[in-house]
Amino acid sequence: MTNENIFAVIKAMSDEMSSLRHELDMLRDVNEIRNLQNKYGYYLDKCLYDEVVDLFATNARAHFLNGIYNGKESIRRLMCGFFRNFFTKGYNGPNYGFLLDHLQLQDVIDVAPDRQNAKGRFRCLMQGGVHESRKSIDGFPAALWEAGIYENEFVREDGVWKISFYNYSMLWQADYTEGWS
Repeated sequence: MTNENIFAVIKAMSDEMSSLRHELDMLRDVNEIRNLQNKYGYYLDKCLYDEVVDLFATNARAHFLNGIYNGKESIRRLMCGFFRNFFTKGYNGPNYGFLLDHLQLQDVIDVAPDRQNAKGRFRCLMQGGVHESRKSIDGFPAALWEAGIYENEFVREDGVWKISFYNYSMLWQADYTEGWS
């Protein structure tokens, strides 16, 4: 084998290793983003609103129900103002007698080739409610089902994946005992 052939083989192997490394890094990114979205769901279900806000990028945007929230501080007002005040009367953390469990399913995550941005779509199926031993929450059913879709965007901020655009669309909500039909 000539030197030219050896160098060609080495270059081909190096190119293949670079390609495989990029694929591996993209798979790691998908896993990190899936984990980020799952943290969001867990923290929200456990009424850990401060922790939810920490998952957002500095310049994040959110579309939730009829509101548009621009910037992390605006999202903080949504999570720590509206949600925390409505569901837990200002308390950050699990609240006795209050249930939110939403499963996030059928995730589709696409990472940009430069690995700095990504998009994700997640279906949500939620159970929620207030136990009879706890005083009810005005405007919140005793028990409910809900389904929706998250169509979020993510950005790598200081080497860490963060939510850059939060977009939840509720598809339906139904009384638990009546069911979704």
